[in-house]
Amino acid sequence: MDLKRILKNLDWWLITAVLILMGCGLGLIDSATHSFAVSTGKAWHVQRQSMFMVFGLAIVTVSLAFDYRVLKNYATKLYIINIILLLAVMFVGQSQLGAQRWIQIGSMSFQPSEFAKVFLIICLATFMDKRIEWLEEFKDYLPVFAYILVPFILVMRQPDLGTSLTFIAILIGMIFVSGFKYKWFFRMGLAFMALMPVFWMILKDYQKNRIRVFLNPELDPFGSGYHVIQSKIAIGSGGFLGKGWLAGTQSQLNFLPENHTDFIFAVAGEEFGFIGTVFIISMYMIIIWRGIAIALDADDTFGMLLATGVTSMFMFHGQHWYDRRYYACNWCAFAVFELWRQLADDKPDVGGDFVEY
Repeated sequence: MDLKRILKNLDWWLITAVLILMGCGLGLIDSATHSFAVSTGKAWHVQRQSMFMVFGLAIVTVSLAFDYRVLKNYATKLYIINIILLLAVMFVGQSQLGAQRWIQIGSMSFQPSEFAKVFLIICLATFMDKRIEWLEEFKDYLPVFAYILVPFILVMRQPDLGTSLTFIAILIGMIFVSGFKYKWFFRMGLAFMALMPVFWMILKDYQKNRIRVFLNPELDPFGSGYHVIQSKIAIGSGGFLGKGWLAGTQSQLNFLPENHTDFIFAVAGEEFGFIGTVFIISMYMIIIWRGIAIALDADDTFGMLLATGVTSMFMFHGQHWYDRRYYACNWCAFAVFELWRQLADDKPDVGGDFVEY
């Protein structure tokens, strides 16, 4: 292994952005779980996240000497393992929060659908790489669509709408770079819109409520919309510069539900304000930019498809990502508005009736 060559070829923009986000994530988890750590005397969440970070960095270091083309040799096996794991969830999976997505092994549990995303990228990239020269007409892509249909249906049955939509995002990104024509996207979009009433009937009640609340959280302010409303209050009260680390009242006083997982972005907004959230989003944008650049600079079709799949997954990583992106626009706009009010010496009672603003 030529260490100098490896270090020279590293994408330092990507590495820097990832390391910064890892540090930000650890700090935000520490803040979000501070009251728990103080009351129990155990910083369990921070310790677990630190362990995952070290484990992840070790895997990345080892992968530097790994030729990604070798993955093509294991694609078929990974696809079979993927299907077996997703089927196992149906029979031996554990139910949590209204969904059967986890497999319990002793005191440990894991979610096969999370591994399915990575497996799908490798398998679909291999599948398309073998057929890239024949992908000229729309009908040539039908086997590609069929290839992801089985894992897609199995994940939908759990039900896991977010991961299912991530599969679609991965597929769209990979067929786009393979030469899928714009007019075909347009026709498929029209067909999807025509079939939306059918899809709506298929969705579970909780999935329908999630969409309704996404569009208007005030429909159920003390039920499904409570989480979103509290997160908007948290971000809005952070203003332009934020309240400071460990000083967010919504998070520290546990008004913000799931503040160390689903609504960690709200913690960032409350404690570091508009500036902090823009900085975090900028780091995400750098990672996406470098992912696209890596895909475009790939030496072979498999590498291009692999990088595109990973970048597409990152851009659309479940519905938590696009939910937060939508509300981030509202939150950031409110932060700017609040700054303008402060400069005009007409300060609102931030953290109160947020809807009035």
